[in-house]
Amino acid sequence: MSKPRKSKGRPVSGWLILDKPFDFGSTEAVSKIKWLFKAQKAGHAGTLDPLASGMLPIALGDATKTVPYVMDGRKIYEFTVTWGEERATDDLEGEVTRASEQRPTAGDITALLPGYTGVIQQVPPQFSAIKIDGERAYDIARDGETVEIPSREVEIHRLTLVGCPDANTARFEVECGKGTYVRALARDFGRDLGCFGHVSELRRTYVAPFGEDAMVPLADLTALEEIEDEAERLAALDAFLIDTGEALSNLPQIVVSDDQAHRLRMGNPIILRGRDAPVSADEAYATARGRLVAIGEVDGGEFRPKRVFAG
Repeated sequence: MSKPRKSKGRPVSGWLILDKPFDFGSTEAVSKIKWLFKAQKAGHAGTLDPLASGMLPIALGDATKTVPYVMDGRKIYEFTVTWGEERATDDLEGEVTRASEQRPTAGDITALLPGYTGVIQQVPPQFSAIKIDGERAYDIARDGETVEIPSREVEIHRLTLVGCPDANTARFEVECGKGTYVRALARDFGRDLGCFGHVSELRRTYVAPFGEDAMVPLADLTALEEIEDEAERLAALDAFLIDTGEALSNLPQIVVSDDQAHRLRMGNPIILRGRDAPVSADEAYATARGRLVAIGEVDGGEFRPKRVFAG
């Protein structure tokens, strides 16, 4: 009889809000963090292109169960559009596909922005992770093929022209919902203005509910590799983690007792008592002693766990 396979790594859980450096892939970043923390599991909440920098929320251990809640959150990007060239990838990486000598004025750009605010239709870039007949669009594009990608609804909550450093560039800030491609915004701006354009700089500064002050530079983490004592090194790394429950701040919170927490972790429902206890909620999360216990629903004053978390 074969022996059960031993799990590799530590059962460490929490969120690490990485300030991803330029020219570093998201998958590469997750692998690096997983290795540094010696974690059993790791994943990220929303890919950042290698040429983009900024906030990449990385979930370790049980926090991977809360990734969908962060992926659905609002995001803020700062980006620069360079006019005069449309590129295959809609950023600096691709070859030039169309060019123009025309340049927009600040007034031209400002007049354009209201049409890109609110719920809009957007066609994702050819080089994107959208699936077409089971294949990623970027894999098809790398084979030299052009595919028809259907438009989809995205929401732009706020879009601001920050400034025009020179005639060739404009800087923007956008607050947007899930699934928005900033590269597609740059492409469409350029087409509407008749001058073409592509993203030449992109930085993500916010992924709800995590703010810019939560970001940790990769260099701050790799500097700890110099600590020879493993227990001391891992403790120093763990100090950068944010509690798993912080990802759920947009849901109702229910504080439960130790006995109730035990029942929930066993998969059993509990009756909620007290004047402020919710009677119903599609989703809520339970905590005990400040630690996440479960995510579930409330129906008829009863909390029913759907996902449970280790104590």
